[in-house]
Amino acid sequence: MSQTAPLSGAADAAVVAASSPAIQAPAPWDDAVLAAVLLTIDPKGTGGVAVRALPGPVREMWLSLLYDLQPPGTPRRRVPLHVADGRLLGGLDLAATLRSGRPVAEKGLLVEADGGILELAMAERIAPGTVARINLAFDAGEVVLERDGLAMRTPSHFAVVALDEGIGDDEGLSPALLDRLAFHLDLTAIPYDDAVSCDYDLEDIQAARALLSSVTISDGQIEALCGIALALGIPSLRASIFACHAARAHAALNGRTTVTEEDLAVAGRLVLAPRATQLPPMEPPPDAEPPLPEPSEPNQDQDQSKDSPQEPRELEEMILEATKAAIPAGLLAQLQGGRLRRSRSRSTGKAGAMRNAPTRGRPAGVLHGEPRSGQKLNVIETLRAAAPWQRIRREERLRVGRPINRLEIRPDDFRITRFKHKSESTTIFVVDASGSSALHRLAEAKGAVELLLADCYVRRDQVALVAFRGQEAEVLLPPTRSLVRAKRCLAGLPGGGGTPLAAGIDLGMLIADSIQRRGGSPVLILMTDGRANVARDGSGGRARAFEEALAAARQVRALEISTLVIDISPRPQPQGRELAKEMGAIYLPLPHADARALNDAVRATTR
Repeated sequence: MSQTAPLSGAADAAVVAASSPAIQAPAPWDDAVLAAVLLTIDPKGTGGVAVRALPGPVREMWLSLLYDLQPPGTPRRRVPLHVADGRLLGGLDLAATLRSGRPVAEKGLLVEADGGILELAMAERIAPGTVARINLAFDAGEVVLERDGLAMRTPSHFAVVALDEGIGDDEGLSPALLDRLAFHLDLTAIPYDDAVSCDYDLEDIQAARALLSSVTISDGQIEALCGIALALGIPSLRASIFACHAARAHAALNGRTTVTEEDLAVAGRLVLAPRATQLPPMEPPPDAEPPLPEPSEPNQDQDQSKDSPQEPRELEEMILEATKAAIPAGLLAQLQGGRLRRSRSRSTGKAGAMRNAPTRGRPAGVLHGEPRSGQKLNVIETLRAAAPWQRIRREERLRVGRPINRLEIRPDDFRITRFKHKSESTTIFVVDASGSSALHRLAEAKGAVELLLADCYVRRDQVALVAFRGQEAEVLLPPTRSLVRAKRCLAGLPGGGGTPLAAGIDLGMLIADSIQRRGGSPVLILMTDGRANVARDGSGGRARAFEEALAAARQVRALEISTLVIDISPRPQPQGRELAKEMGAIYLPLPHADARALNDAVRATTR
């Protein structure tokens, strides 16, 4: 008979939890309120909370409740979406510097939030650089400032409230930021009638904050939480650490100095359940024999029953049941089906890369230089660069006997505004229209192009179509968003003849290069079986034709064009993979593709 080895007790706990009746989880609003209370009791240990909800009365009710629970004088700072580094980290106080004639630093939002709460508005769209700076200050407990002639370190400890207003799985918080927050709340499904006031007294919360340092948690309880996290497929170690802090905070809230099973269940429900990516191992077959207990002395059994009133296995069973009861129904169905939950990305569904621009787009910092060719002078940053040198410049003018200016600005102080804008993306289909096999693929290419065009208003991209057959390649559809024009051009596309693969790659590369030179973001989609038999000059010969195709592929790679090679042959051959390797492209063999599959592959490449 087979036996199942325990994995820190988690596997055995999962078996019993799967066969036992489900535990009724508290209402979502009650858990949201409890998370706010535990965050208030131990803001440093729990790190913060990620709140997924659109702006509305339920979210505002929860935020008001959280801030009302804070001790008097607790700092609260709100970080806007496009916050500048100077406001976030601090920098030169321009007015004070000009008055005093020496560099004077001003505090940033991270320093002002020391001992309080940092609220991130629209956190799912915050720039990666801003997230990195917040995470660095969060981990180090200090803000390092080295800019504007200043160099200083300022302690800063804060909890983060990240407001996630993303819609669907395409928008979400940065995984690095999400990993540093103990509680992940979803308020989208909570009706307004359930968002009632808090039942916890401020005096109890203040007493819990004072008692927190005296609360202890045993090694066995820590091992149990780690085993549950491992059984649920949680890869981060921070989850287990946050669960321990949440359990201690819940014990302090109830006036206890030691963590109990109830505290561990709350920690598993609030911290571990939202992070679950798999279900624990299922229960063994009914004919499986349980593991035989090891022989022990009677006195030892009596001593163990006195020292530990509850077995570790039973403890993990209870925690796992409470944790599984808190997993959302939709996620639980996915986990039971064996599908891991997909990580939320920061993609907004719009194609196109961010590019630098001299005169238009979104402001993205400043550069040292003179305003030429329409570039805009940043007056504030120019004054900020000149302010620390005013005393030295006045002394220089006094030594040479020149009159003193109230403010002296030199060309070295000039700062120009740097801009970034999202470039337009163009997907270029290069379709092999030779032979009878390609005729079937033409219908799929038409369907894929039409599906992409249907998303153009959302994705803001264009589509072009190049076909090669016989002895040459031709542009059937220049870059366009017009669905009617695309259908008209695709309807009359003929097929048959040889495979001038090199000519097709060359023409697609020319279109992509012209788009790239205009500041766009081209994506080249090559649909072929890789069996070239016509050279650039129209002559036959498979060896020469394939060598020229490889040479054209290397040119595409040198231009650094994003490329996807779709092998459309019924049985993929090495030619297609070799072509993709020389092109530096993603290789996708689709012997039985359809328009929807091609569309999904293209969208995954262009994001």
